[in-house]
Amino acid sequence: MAPAEQDALALREQLFHERVRECIICTLLFASLYILCHFIITHFKKHTDFAAVHDDEDAAVNRIALGLCTFTLAVALGAVLLLPFSIISNEVLLSFPHNYYIQWLNGSLVHGLWNLVFLFSNLSLVFLMPFAYFFTESEGFAGSKKGIMARVYETSVVLLLLTLLVLGMVWVASAIVGNDAASRQSLYDLWEYYLPYLYSCISLFGVLLLLLCTPFGLSTMFTVTGKLLVKPRLLEDLDEQLSCTRLEEAAVSRRISSGKASCWLNLNVELLREQFFTIRSKRRKLELRHRASPWQRNLGYPLAMLGLLALTGISVLIVCFHVLELLLDDAAMPRGIQDASLGQVSFSIFGSFGAALQVVLIFYLMVSSVVGFYSSPLFTRLLPERQDTPLTKIIGNCVSLLVLSSALPVFSRTLGITRFDLLGDFGRFNWLGNFYIVFLYNMGFAGLTTLCLVKRVSWAVQAELIRAFGLHKLPLPVTRSRPPGKPC
Repeated sequence: MAPAEQDALALREQLFHERVRECIICTLLFASLYILCHFIITHFKKHTDFAAVHDDEDAAVNRIALGLCTFTLAVALGAVLLLPFSIISNEVLLSFPHNYYIQWLNGSLVHGLWNLVFLFSNLSLVFLMPFAYFFTESEGFAGSKKGIMARVYETSVVLLLLTLLVLGMVWVASAIVGNDAASRQSLYDLWEYYLPYLYSCISLFGVLLLLLCTPFGLSTMFTVTGKLLVKPRLLEDLDEQLSCTRLEEAAVSRRISSGKASCWLNLNVELLREQFFTIRSKRRKLELRHRASPWQRNLGYPLAMLGLLALTGISVLIVCFHVLELLLDDAAMPRGIQDASLGQVSFSIFGSFGAALQVVLIFYLMVSSVVGFYSSPLFTRLLPERQDTPLTKIIGNCVSLLVLSSALPVFSRTLGITRFDLLGDFGRFNWLGNFYIVFLYNMGFAGLTTLCLVKRVSWAVQAELIRAFGLHKLPLPVTRSRPPGKPC
């Protein structure tokens, strides 16, 4: 065999082994995420929906739908980890460029992960989750033999009609937006134009949802932190308050147990019970604060609040700096690349520290968006409950989390949180090249986050000062309104 043929054969063998290695790594990663998501969904699902006591067919349908939900949630978790994994991989390759044990961590693997997440996100949003919902609601066509296959046939027909309806609406919308000959010709290209345009609309909706939920979630996290941690109080005698609350609780308890009304006042037992429960709740909170150590009471809460303030402030500063870059340099616009050149240059001017900060901010913004999503009045009903979440609500949660998580890479790159360019089809979204959309998006995030932060912090400081100086105990002025028709 000639040397040239041997070199070509060795190259093909190397490519084959690299492809097999990437497939094994991707399979192991997804299997780990799938097992983790299975335990998460099992923790929240309603047990009666999956019991095979009453109807084996319904139980089997619910288990199939549960598997589809687990797959979708695993894809959502993979989309969350996608950008941090890429940033960390780049820094690892920069730190150890010639290490033999990390040669498997290359641009081909990262690019393949981006493509798989994009493909599975489309598959879950367009087919799997609608199929799971219609499958649980189906009963089979009238006159057909009952069974799993009858439900599969009905679900497939309904899903096909829904797909035609959605594709037709997207076709009409794209025809209205692009009225030139090239756009009309591209409408007939299903794979290269049609589906990316559909997912571009979904990603735009997800990014807008992140824009609305993240500032609200940042504000909610300050409130939740104040409830979970013991807050230090200024000018407060905790022992005296606890003693007074115990005496008040005992007095109300004696009045309820006696059941006797005084000669001048009728005894309202229901009102006294509500008052007793309120005082008891106050007493338990005071006891919890009294049992807390001085370190926990005086150091834990301030450090947590300072951490939230620091992360929020850094995010706003990065976005403001990115706005200036958008005005001065076109290279600051989010763009997509087809080749992941890892290990060549750091994506932060501060090196590994800046990359680690980017990863922390990405996770922080994702957690804030999820908290804001479940705290908003429109989506509060979707909040899962332990061992009491029906299957339809699980499907709704999986779809919502997938929309938020799949938009996270675009969200982070659009705001300038990271300089890691979007890989694969994530960078093919039509609206990413529109300067006005990107600029207004950055301005909206900076304005809403600053407004929520200032209002939450200023109100908290004002309320604490009022309580510390006892101004909340002062009687409020009462204004008497003159009845109509009577002179002064």
